[in-house]
Amino acid sequence: MNAKRIFAMMLMLSLVMVLGAGCAKKTTDSMPSSATKVEISDKDTDWQKSAPAPESRSLTEDEIRAQQREQAQREVGNVIYFAFDSFELTPESRDVLTSKAETLKKYSLFNIVIEGHCDERGTSEYNLALGERRAKASQQFLNQLGIATERMTIVSYGKERPADQGHTEAAWAKNRRDEFMIQN
Repeated sequence: MNAKRIFAMMLMLSLVMVLGAGCAKKTTDSMPSSATKVEISDKDTDWQKSAPAPESRSLTEDEIRAQQREQAQREVGNVIYFAFDSFELTPESRDVLTSKAETLKKYSLFNIVIEGHCDERGTSEYNLALGERRAKASQQFLNQLGIATERMTIVSYGKERPADQGHTEAAWAKNRRDEFMIQN
């Protein structure tokens, strides 16, 4: 009977130990405080060196072209502005166009559309003609900088696509412009 008691006690003790270990409160350490110095050795990062690099997918030609198109549009996207009833390029406009020419040389696969715009004053016919003269002025300047005329298309929207719907001088000044769009 003594042996049975000892065996039962041992069984209960081992059962308590197993259950106690399984239910022990887990502690989570927070990040070491600034006073604690943690050193990482090469052994600690060996797993990173031997881990295979994630597979990288090659871009298709269409995806590469789309990325280049977006980049070219960001670089070409500046607008130039004109004085009232004028298609003369300002020194600031010439600087912007010079920058555009550099971009167009860099992205020689793309062509550009030059859109001429006017403010709301004047007739539709007059503003269409003025918008065309503004777009042609930009085209000619870019051509002088080495951009082939065949790479540029001009369009005049006259007063039909205002950048600002207002009826003030400030609004009109925003509407007297050339915009530049990349095309395939």
